[in-house]
Amino acid sequence: MESISLWQGLALCGIVLWIVISSSLDVTRKLRTLVQPWVSHHVITGTPIILQIQKYQHGFLDALFSGSSCVVSVPFYTAFLPLLFWSGHGKLARQMTLLMSLCDYSGNCIKDVVSAPRPSCPPVRRITATKDEQENALEYGLPSSHTLNTVCLSGYLLHYVLSYTQNEDASLKFAGYAIVCLIVCLAGLGRIYLGMHSVIDIIAGLAVGFVILAFWLSVHDYVDSFVVSGQNELPTPSFEFHTAFDGVAFGIVAGVQQTYHQFHHESVPRIFTPQLTLSAFLGRMLVGIPTILIVKYCSKALAKWILPIVTNTLGIPIKSTSYIPMLKGSVTGKKTEELKQSGYIKKLPVFSSQGSFDVDTGIRFLQYSGLAWSVVDLVPSLFSYLRL
Repeated sequence: MESISLWQGLALCGIVLWIVISSSLDVTRKLRTLVQPWVSHHVITGTPIILQIQKYQHGFLDALFSGSSCVVSVPFYTAFLPLLFWSGHGKLARQMTLLMSLCDYSGNCIKDVVSAPRPSCPPVRRITATKDEQENALEYGLPSSHTLNTVCLSGYLLHYVLSYTQNEDASLKFAGYAIVCLIVCLAGLGRIYLGMHSVIDIIAGLAVGFVILAFWLSVHDYVDSFVVSGQNELPTPSFEFHTAFDGVAFGIVAGVQQTYHQFHHESVPRIFTPQLTLSAFLGRMLVGIPTILIVKYCSKALAKWILPIVTNTLGIPIKSTSYIPMLKGSVTGKKTEELKQSGYIKKLPVFSSQGSFDVDTGIRFLQYSGLAWSVVDLVPSLFSYLRL
């Protein structure tokens, strides 16, 4: 547990440090200015290689490479990852899901930072046989996400198979590595043949993929230990505080996103200016504070009424530590048990082996989400109506 806490702390510190450094030093723009011209030059100079490969155009190759490009697409993950969970290989499923998420995030982050173009079409012939491919063609080029993801997907799958079977046969290991190399090479060649990437994109995809795979193989045991270690956070007051603040953050973001151009743009009246006098501001306080307190109360009451109904309807076992007295100290209330016995509620299998869920967390989250939303949406609407 100490090792888990250590890498958690290091990861969080690293993320915060990177955010501070990248924001203060404008790292993204500087990296783009440095790298983008070099990459763009190689994309242009690599066009003849693409055209040379595309001279071997054939309907079979079009179908082969278009089909293989679906192997690391969203529909593939949607079908493949659930099958891993259902197959009994829970660790493999967890690791593959997290690894693919890391790959997608890293690859697309690099794409946006570098902002390098794909090969120009024409003269390059671009084949987009699926809707996913049409959307992929709108992204930046470097690195090739398909190549990157194929490296990590096939590489980690081979690592798991070799570890799970404990097979020390050198010939089988060689065959496994050869198959993985063949799959990766076909993925890279296919992206060039389809006109989706240049050679430099493929090389970058290989490099980034190997780096991510090597990193993941060094930390995957720690990550899995954290995931399966059970409850990692006790319901202390700090848990309640950050649940409430998460709700506030959600409400603020949701409200401002909808009303930015009405109430939150840079030209809104500011206090101590002729457009917003002190008396008008006091009027806003007299209207706004009671309103948000009423919304907070109503949000809590509504959540206390709705959440137990929804969870009981779904057969999710719940308890309440403070908000709902009838659920204190028990998984469900007496009313829920009566409904279950009458046959109106059937517990879903997915929750049959789970412990009870504290409904207070959801209530608190919705309560403070409603409060925050009222601050940035409802109350400014009242100000506008009342000409405050």
